[in-house]
Amino acid sequence: MATRLLTAGRLLQRSLHGSGLRAAARAFTVGAARRPLLQAARRNLAGWRFLATAATAAGDAAPEPRSYPYGPTSVSLDPREVAITAAPGAANSWAGDLLVLGVCEDAFEAPAADKEGPTAIKSDALKALDAHLGGALSDIVTRYEFKGKAGSSQTVRCGGGSSAQYVTLCGLGPRDKLKVVADWGTSPFQQLGACVAAAAKSAKAKSAAVALLDSPLADADAAGAAGKVANGLLNGGYESTRFKTKPAKPTLEKVELLFAGGSDAAAAVAKGAALAKGAIFTRYLVEAPPNVCTPTYMAEAAAKIASEAPEVMSLEVLEKDECEKLGMGLFLGVSEASAEPPKFIHLTYTPKGEVKRNIAIVGKGLTFDSGGYNLKAGAGSMIEMMKFDMGGAGATLGAAKALAHIQPEGVKVHFIIASCENMVDAKGCRPGDILVASNGKTVEINNTDAEGRLTLADALLFAQNQCGAEAIVDIATLTGACMIALGDGMCALYSSTDDVAAAVQAAAKAAGEKVWRMPLEDSYMEQLKSPVADMKNAGGRLGGSITAALFLKEFVKTDKVQWSHLDIAGPVWREKEGGATGFGAQLLAEWAIGQGNCTPRAATMGWPWFVIFLQLASTALAGLALLHAPRLRLGAIAWVALTSCFIWPLANSYLNLHYGAEVYPSSRSAGAASAAVAGPTLCAFANIILILMLGWTAAK
Repeated sequence: MATRLLTAGRLLQRSLHGSGLRAAARAFTVGAARRPLLQAARRNLAGWRFLATAATAAGDAAPEPRSYPYGPTSVSLDPREVAITAAPGAANSWAGDLLVLGVCEDAFEAPAADKEGPTAIKSDALKALDAHLGGALSDIVTRYEFKGKAGSSQTVRCGGGSSAQYVTLCGLGPRDKLKVVADWGTSPFQQLGACVAAAAKSAKAKSAAVALLDSPLADADAAGAAGKVANGLLNGGYESTRFKTKPAKPTLEKVELLFAGGSDAAAAVAKGAALAKGAIFTRYLVEAPPNVCTPTYMAEAAAKIASEAPEVMSLEVLEKDECEKLGMGLFLGVSEASAEPPKFIHLTYTPKGEVKRNIAIVGKGLTFDSGGYNLKAGAGSMIEMMKFDMGGAGATLGAAKALAHIQPEGVKVHFIIASCENMVDAKGCRPGDILVASNGKTVEINNTDAEGRLTLADALLFAQNQCGAEAIVDIATLTGACMIALGDGMCALYSSTDDVAAAVQAAAKAAGEKVWRMPLEDSYMEQLKSPVADMKNAGGRLGGSITAALFLKEFVKTDKVQWSHLDIAGPVWREKEGGATGFGAQLLAEWAIGQGNCTPRAATMGWPWFVIFLQLASTALAGLALLHAPRLRLGAIAWVALTSCFIWPLANSYLNLHYGAEVYPSSRSAGAASAAVAGPTLCAFANIILILMLGWTAAK
């Protein structure tokens, strides 16, 4: 039947005389394989008149993005809401479905070395609560040998006279090592929140409460812990079942945190929940199949965020023709082979008050990566998983979602995504092609499967040239080499300076996500040299993650802009955590919040000017001594030697390091910039004067 329709289309092209109908017939020939139209033709075919009518309709219709009529539709991006409140309360008076108790190891005692027997409850508070719960806690400890180890948990049903139907013990580990923010990885209180979610799912609980018995936390720490529990609870409730005919229906509706209260705790819970919502938003995007999550869908997701917080969020989506005007040859070269139109997404968060910092987060947005002509093929190619190649873009939008709720002060954030597919087509980019970036740099394509860095390059240039970003973090599922080096538990961090890296590492620590700093080894740039263009887009097999980062660095003015690159190819997807992890969304949000809290350098400019004043004052005093106090001439000579050789050079280095061009360049005030330039100049000038006076005195 399809062959007959194609033949009919060709006959119409020859026989119809109107240019519009001829074009329509051509469109019909190309699109005849579309199944819905074939089915309609099969049912209603009534000679050439029908074909001409159908061809005319096809030709007159405006071009639309490719659609997938057989794929899932109307899948929500909003997770189920859970009401979380923080108010001090007693565990023995709480009534509801599930009571979760966070306990440290020292709440239990093991039998003596010369005796046999189970572990027993040592804590008086736990013993009293055990009596109230009808021995349920003793049952957990003896039957399951529960010892309070970090991450361990056990749930049992309480006796008939208890006010709680179920009780869960969740281990927090050693008391002396308990911290709200872990030194490495997930906070124990985030783990406690995840424990609550798992226990609630198992018990089908609608209400739950969390208590810390014999809590070692101060009030300030308790508030922070409440935020971490809320965060872990919501993240722990994620399930990848939205595309099933019978998706999971969580029962949990409300949770009370009995160990914290007040405005600080409420604010911490709100922040923790907002970060979790951002991470879940990321997970929903990353888990979505590529016939759902297209570049257009990504733009719609950004529009959803902007519409929910229009007072602080604004959205601009550049279409292909607008990207062409900006010369984005690398981005458009990748997208050319796809039937899906590319979308360049620019979502902006603008705080309500003063803007102290202007930063950008750039995410890789390949909604499907076939590899192009360097096709991903064979075992281990992971082509079936390439829906997660937009994990960086997902994290970028997840961070935007979180910030729309938190609304931090002092920082303007640009969320930039060059979204497209990397497919195979006659008009697509070929190995050996040379593409031109929006800054004019030429790139020889020696591997079409190294496409993400191409799209990121034009996006990084947009962040600098169109947005004026002072600091940029780009995030991408960029290289398999990173997965080989670091596995799936952490991401690679590349930064232009130590200070920039420290800020990202601090954000990762606060978020409970693991990053490992990698070297930007300049000598590896040799791999990217091209005999016919400014550079190649890929190096060799050795150091692949490093050469990818070095490629991106070529498109960042690191002497003026703070820059970090996160390669999240490993942790973006972990089967044992349900697939999509949401990695990066909370980290990026924490980084943006931290940037808003940065003290502008101009606020501390008294110190460099004080150093300059000391230099000039010492010059004057030494000069007076040389001229009018013969007894002090030896001391003056020693002072000249000391200041010329040691003190002022060190002061100059301090000024250059802390007030030079690499640190907060665009946010410096005029006074800060003046100090950075004038300080070393004046110090050097004063030293020259001292040396000349010393020579004149010696000659005299």
